[in-house]
Amino acid sequence: CLCPMLCRQFYQACRTGIMDQALSIYFLLGWLGGDLLNLIGSFLADQLPLQVYTAIYYVLADLGMLSLYCYYRVKNGGRAFPAPINAAFVFLSVGSLSSLSLLGRASAEDPGTFKGRALLSAPGDELGPKPFSRTEIIGFTIGSISSVLYLCSRVPQIHTNYKRKSTSGVSYSLFALVMLGNSLYGLSVLLKNPEPGQGQGDYILHHLPWLVGSLGVLALDVVISFQFLAYRKGRPGTLEERDALLGEQDES
Repeated sequence: CLCPMLCRQFYQACRTGIMDQALSIYFLLGWLGGDLLNLIGSFLADQLPLQVYTAIYYVLADLGMLSLYCYYRVKNGGRAFPAPINAAFVFLSVGSLSSLSLLGRASAEDPGTFKGRALLSAPGDELGPKPFSRTEIIGFTIGSISSVLYLCSRVPQIHTNYKRKSTSGVSYSLFALVMLGNSLYGLSVLLKNPEPGQGQGDYILHHLPWLVGSLGVLALDVVISFQFLAYRKGRPGTLEERDALLGEQDES
């Protein structure tokens, strides 16, 4: 689901040329921030390899979309971003690249880095709940903040669609495949058997922030889906909307 999601939005952006008006910069930055914290938290909290690899892909996809957004912002003569947005963009971009570099180095030095908690236990270990280590608590906290950012990131995009009364320039496949991917992601975590000696409740608690971030955001994606249906009939043609948007920019 992940690769087609990105390709469809790239195609839609190149076809319409209004990605900078169609997508909210706060949505993209919030998404990147959530994915970055998700990646760091997954690594520190010793989550499943699937969760770590998925987080890595999402960070790369977010950087690609942000780059394309900035390209069309410059191409269409958009106004410069306020200083806080520039600072957030630089901080998140540098943080993403640094995190990917450090994780890659850790994986190269220790091939067992992403093999999950099974490596930390043996058949003879004590049964019952295991307390979180300090590193896992930090990862759990970061994962919780990540889930909040995921939920908050959708609100600016919902507002942007409502303000424009249009979803032109946004690929519905982006959100449809994200919904499908998040559903399968959450189910794959829920359906996995806990490690030997780990209770079901302890397992759910260990993965709770990531379950909230994947399954909890579905409700807001459903709202965006309804916006696509509501604005589908009345939205202007791509070229007309682009000319109108650029005309408003010139007047301002």
